[in-house]
Amino acid sequence: MGVPFLNLRAEYESLKPEIDRAVHDVLESGYFVLGKKVEEFEAEFARYIGVKYAVGVNSGTSALYLALRALKIGPGDEVITQANTFVATCEAIAMTGATPRLVDVDHRSRNMDTARIREAITSKSKALIPVHLYGLPADMEGIADLAREAGLFVIEDAAQAHGAECTVSGLRLRVGGIGDLGAFSFYPSKNLGCYGEGGAVVTRDEELFRRLIMLRDHGQRGKHAHVMIGGNYRMSAFQGAVLGVKLKILDRFNRKRAELAEAYRDILSRTGAVLPETSEGTTHVYHLYVVEVDGRDRLKELLARENIGTGIHYPSPVHLCPAFDYLGYRQGDFPVSEALSRRILSLPMYPQLSVQDVQCVSQKIAGYLEQAI
Repeated sequence: MGVPFLNLRAEYESLKPEIDRAVHDVLESGYFVLGKKVEEFEAEFARYIGVKYAVGVNSGTSALYLALRALKIGPGDEVITQANTFVATCEAIAMTGATPRLVDVDHRSRNMDTARIREAITSKSKALIPVHLYGLPADMEGIADLAREAGLFVIEDAAQAHGAECTVSGLRLRVGGIGDLGAFSFYPSKNLGCYGEGGAVVTRDEELFRRLIMLRDHGQRGKHAHVMIGGNYRMSAFQGAVLGVKLKILDRFNRKRAELAEAYRDILSRTGAVLPETSEGTTHVYHLYVVEVDGRDRLKELLARENIGTGIHYPSPVHLCPAFDYLGYRQGDFPVSEALSRRILSLPMYPQLSVQDVQCVSQKIAGYLEQAI
């Protein structure tokens, strides 16, 4: 049959006239870095998230790093985040000179285990970075309460959760706009992805916004007025143009992802696979559809023989990556994250996928799991 894990070509074809027009406008303008298209996208994205400010940057990793820099986090500070995440979350912390301090995740949500945060807080703790993993919001109500009590900043890693919502203090809010700052990636595979690298930081705070604007462009307050050490983290005008087109259809594409998730659930709920959880008051946007199965590697191999693409997000928790050996963690320190890394499998999930394709993939998996019992 053949079902690719991701099909970005099909997405482009579905939006081709609008994308081509937006890119052509940039070419005609002769302005290729920042500029009008980026400014328009920043304003639209800020409105979408429900905050006052959005700052477009050149990657999701840069978004996390600049969010930390805007809060003046650096050497001697600790930032608490989860062991089960993409390495960029901890990489950004390390890039500031601060130390990542890890906690385990809740097995059902696969997000930061709020109960573990308190025991990780030390006198050096400055911020929390909850990750809205795979498209499911973290427990922002509990995290916000804890952060307020401990006097910690909150930076949301919303790289995988564009458009996801949760309820905090009775209000329905989009993720990224709940903490002090929210960091987004627009890598091409994301729910809102550009055609290259891109990211954004969002905030309600004017002082943080002004600091971010300077940090992304060599610390300039004005032309050649360098008042702090920044860098080149500017967004390309082409990416701003593409994102401006795609933001308009993000909610529609997210609804299609939810429909595909239901199609997976219809068949896979009758097998021994552990399926993605949702919680009351939250909206899952299914950046990834991740199941847990025994014999994961064998199943991945069998699906590959049928030309069905899959992924593993992620095969190693951060504390077991050699780059973070210096933190001093060992195997067994975060048992839930470690157990998940051995059992998780990401299935095809993108808006151009058909329900029929999902049903075929699900039936192949169901057949394997029945034979394995």
